[in-house]
Amino acid sequence: MNESDAIIFVVDDDAAMRRSLAYLFDSAGWQVQTFESARDFLQRYEGHAPGCLLLDVRMPLMSGLELQQELVRHAVALPVIFLSGHGDLAMAVQTMKAGACDFLEKPCKDQVLLDAVSRAVARSVEESRSAASTNTAQAALATLTAREREVALLMAEGKASKVIARELGISDKTVQVHRHNTMEKLGLHSAAEVARLLMAGGEI
Repeated sequence: MNESDAIIFVVDDDAAMRRSLAYLFDSAGWQVQTFESARDFLQRYEGHAPGCLLLDVRMPLMSGLELQQELVRHAVALPVIFLSGHGDLAMAVQTMKAGACDFLEKPCKDQVLLDAVSRAVARSVEESRSAASTNTAQAALATLTAREREVALLMAEGKASKVIARELGISDKTVQVHRHNTMEKLGLHSAAEVARLLMAGGEI
């Protein structure tokens, strides 16, 4: 995942504002998708690419705040920037508590907005990379048997085969077989590499 893969999603019921923002982000080299309503966004958003969501607060049918709440309920980790002409402190606090990256008032200087988007995209790309790394690690660890996973966890603690054998109540030779199978399945060569993979997979 790179920032060049990122998409800026603009949700605003004002067509002129959507065109203006699309032009700004396009001229800055970003990929842009625009939506006239929150429901339009929910119907079309595929959830694959990193990026950020630039969101108006007050819109018909579903407000920006309601859309943010919907994304939180569905654990959509897309950074949100609110851009509103009707902002107040209480509203800004509410959106930030719900996880928004920023709350900007219209009219907003182009550079201020571009800087906010850059920060949000950098966060999204990092989260996407982390999620991809976790998924890859979990998929690899899923190939292990329950006993191999136990051995892997004890290997990650730096324990020798004889110690692992004693703790698991099995023979040293059996531990050696499990170690070999674990390394072969994971494509690793050391206990330190096993430890890193277990950490990436959220096992330790």
